Amino acid sequence: MPRARRMMRRRRVGRAVVGTAVVAGTAGAVRHHQNKKWAKDDYEQQQEIQQEYGDEQGEYYDDEPQQVAAPAEDDMASQLEHLAELHESGVLTDEEFAAAKQKLLNS
Repeated sequence: MPRARRMMRRRRVGRAVVGTAVVAGTAGAVRHHQNKKWAKDDYEQQQEIQQEYGDEQGEYYDDEPQQVAAPAEDDMASQLEHLAELHESGVLTDEEFAAAKQKLLNS
């Protein structure tokens, strides 16, 4: 095969490869852009749904009374009673009971 034909053949193959690469690169870029756009649209739609859902939840729960935590004094009193029971049953010595009671009262 003469050298000129080989060169022409290489050029045609080269052009086909380059053309394919350009088309594939462009398609990839377009696809990436489209995926970003769809992801943004999905995110915005999800935010709208959450906002609507949150507004509906507010309508239902605004009128319900709030549960209030029991005061810390009741908790301290129950802990002191528990310590006293342990002391009376002999689990805690006088010194241990006094130290635990003091620690509880200082907290």
